[in-house]
Amino acid sequence: MNEAGFNFAQPAWFWGLLVILPVALWLVRSGARAARGPVHRYADAHLLPHLTGTRDLETRERWGRFLRWCLLWTLLLAAMAGPRWDAADVRLFHPGNNLLVLLDISRSMQADDVTPTRLGRARQEVQDLIVQNREVRLGLIAFASVPHVIAPITEDTQTILNSLPALSTDLATLQGSRLSLALDRAATLLAGLSAESARSILLITDGDFDEPDLNPRIQALAAAGIRLHVLGIGSPEGARVPGYRGAFITDRTGAAVISRLNEPLLESLAQSGGGRDRRADFRDADTRALLEAAAVMRVPPEAGDQRTRVWNERYWIPVLLLAALLLPQFRGQPRRKSQA
Repeated sequence: MNEAGFNFAQPAWFWGLLVILPVALWLVRSGARAARGPVHRYADAHLLPHLTGTRDLETRERWGRFLRWCLLWTLLLAAMAGPRWDAADVRLFHPGNNLLVLLDISRSMQADDVTPTRLGRARQEVQDLIVQNREVRLGLIAFASVPHVIAPITEDTQTILNSLPALSTDLATLQGSRLSLALDRAATLLAGLSAESARSILLITDGDFDEPDLNPRIQALAAAGIRLHVLGIGSPEGARVPGYRGAFITDRTGAAVISRLNEPLLESLAQSGGGRDRRADFRDADTRALLEAAAVMRVPPEAGDQRTRVWNERYWIPVLLLAALLLPQFRGQPRRKSQA
């Protein structure tokens, strides 16, 4: 609903108009004092400019400059006071559903036991989340040994979509997968949201990491109201892990390292976090299930009736007038034509 009207956001700035009165009194007194100055004893008033190189302003000129200054001062105060009109009533923000995605980009995500690769499938799963999502605000953290915040919790999912093609295992300068650091970073981001909001983490990974204290960390997050859901990428049979320049990563004996989907570990993490554990596939059932698990906040209809008034600020109008009046003061002196 729009409402026509006019007011000032900070009308107290107009107290500054009281400065005009003492300035006017000072102008009167300084003009009278100049007319009785000792220099008038040595020459008539019309000869003084030729002796001193300066001249006193005439009364009309003096008060003309004063009125110009008053106008500029009033426009400045008007801009500071914040004129506004055409208010609009908008709905207040209410706690909602927030899902922060932790995407594993460690070297094992390059395995091709799923098509095209684990990371390629993971990127497709994130895209499906965005396309099918209607109720959840999303964020994205890519992690290997170090977490990288790609996008905080936001409604601008187009930013996340645009960043997906650039996510690769080459972003990780140090190889390895440390989920604990990514969980700490996610907890920091989610802690800035309202405690009344539904806050969840979605871990997309093959589970190829070995950290003994993960379950206690995830249980602490669940106790703080942050649930953990897991989406497994890969297969139990596994595949070799590509290295650099087309080679495969080998162990100390020279045998190729086989990375397998660690389903028992991922199921244990989901249970500790009070969330769901799904295995990625080409169907939409996994995506819908995870979105439903994250969209647990249901705002009652009457809560949406609360509104606040937002005014269209017009402070820029007196600012433009002020700039237009001051602009002639910055023009340069006219150049004198050289005599031949």
